Amino acid sequence: MVKFLKKTAIAALLCSSFACSATTITARSWLVADGKGNILDGVHTTEVRSIASITKLMTTMVVLDSGQSLDETIPAKLYGKEHTRQTLIDLAIVKSDNNAARLLCEYYPGGFSSCITAMNRKAHDLEMTNTKFVDATGLTVMNVSTAEELIKLVLAASTYTKIVEASNKSTVSVLVKKSSMVFHNTNPTVGHKIFYVSKTGFINRSGGCIVMMLNTIHGIRTVVLLGSKNTKTRIPEANQLASL
Repeated sequence: MVKFLKKTAIAALLCSSFACSATTITARSWLVADGKGNILDGVHTTEVRSIASITKLMTTMVVLDSGQSLDETIPAKLYGKEHTRQTLIDLAIVKSDNNAARLLCEYYPGGFSSCITAMNRKAHDLEMTNTKFVDATGLTVMNVSTAEELIKLVLAASTYTKIVEASNKSTVSVLVKKSSMVFHNTNPTVGHKIFYVSKTGFINRSGGCIVMMLNTIHGIRTVVLLGSKNTKTRIPEANQLASL
């Protein structure tokens, strides 16, 4: 009985650590950091992996950096009508709309190639040495980064008011003719928590991905999660890590 109690006490002690919490995480690479980016715990944090639609944070940042008018209507139809640059940003962040992100890049000064160049230049400026972008959406496996470098992306994104605003929108509506199309945030916990940044991602090769920076009872937490089993596992896993 004494031996059993000792083993139970040891197990409880171990389970109070981050490592024990991680046993239920299916993500291939993950980390949790504080609000300043100091890593509290993680697994395979320097492994280079596809980041899917997390890409859209960088797409949005370089578009905002360009100083282009957010009220300008982009002369290309999406959902049967033309939209402002601001609406495309909301669709890209909230709905993770690939066509919205593509249009933002296509109508960047100098066009698509200039947009991709700006994305890689910004990654370089942020000292994200293992990060590479070849498109604006994240549909390609060639958009890659590491969990540690994505902390820098999240911290940078959190300084953009428009990204913070979009990250906290549970829905985005698009008026088409006389009716509205309503799209829900790909992170269903938005609207229930205070986020600075929230962006999900998924393609088959990347698995379920998410980066988020949010307020918790422990203070600000930044979570990066790559290669989760699927789109259903990434949110509960990320929420679990945020509570550490």
